[in-house]
Amino acid sequence: MPSVTVNGVELYYEEVGEGQPLVFCHEFAGDYRSWAPQVRFFARRYRTIAFNARGYPPSTVPSDPGQYSEELSVEDTYGLIRALGIDRAHVVGLSMGGSVALKLGIAHPDVCRSLTVAGAGYGSTNHDQFVRDASASAELFERDGPAKAADLYGRGSSRQRFLQKDPQGWAEFRDLLAQHSGPGSAATLREVQVKRKTIYDVGHELPAVQVPTLIMVGDEDDLCLEPALFMKRTLPNAGLAVLPKTSHTLNLEEPALFNQLLLDFLTAVEQDRWLPRNDTSTSLLPDDHPA
Repeated sequence: MPSVTVNGVELYYEEVGEGQPLVFCHEFAGDYRSWAPQVRFFARRYRTIAFNARGYPPSTVPSDPGQYSEELSVEDTYGLIRALGIDRAHVVGLSMGGSVALKLGIAHPDVCRSLTVAGAGYGSTNHDQFVRDASASAELFERDGPAKAADLYGRGSSRQRFLQKDPQGWAEFRDLLAQHSGPGSAATLREVQVKRKTIYDVGHELPAVQVPTLIMVGDEDDLCLEPALFMKRTLPNAGLAVLPKTSHTLNLEEPALFNQLLLDFLTAVEQDRWLPRNDTSTSLLPDDHPA
């Protein structure tokens, strides 16, 4: 199995295709296999790399809770990119992975050709409730194991639209979640999710991030909508795509639309046509007033 040693752990990854590197960072309830619709599409044009974070077999599952944090997740992603001999990569993340991608752009912009931050921001507008829910989910995965926890967690409100649209796709998603590590999932929830900085916590750092960024969010992913707007307003070179009638699991719920938006973005970046916002565009000069 292909893996690299980074920060004292083995990270499993799969690589398909040739071209510009395109690295995928998965969400809490996913793993490298969650990116299959994107890998099949983008491997025709890109060197696609999907990997499992620490805590997700066959990557190392540390037993020490101190070996989990979002900061370590960011450094793991950076280390993976460097270990694979990549100078700069397009980095795509969903939810937990989207937060990691954003913070990789803050900590290591030199390795980021572009950032795609999808479905990110849980816990930013409802932090206390988020902590309670994540802690309860951690107990569920630890006590009952992922095989039992997957069905309940997968039926959360942010997954109901996915279940409605694509029951077979949702069942595949749930079955993959059921194969995760109970201890790894519990530690990820408690140490990465609960303790990470929210989107607003890092707001003061975002204006300095010049990396071209695509923000994607579903219009029914209520707890990520405001953070997405905040990122759009704060990042100087960001665009925002809102997917209609879509909730949290964007890349699986609407794979064709997700892929097209991402391809258009990557093409614009590579052609130097993803341009920073013109700050004067928000001001109405005397000649700009409508008649």
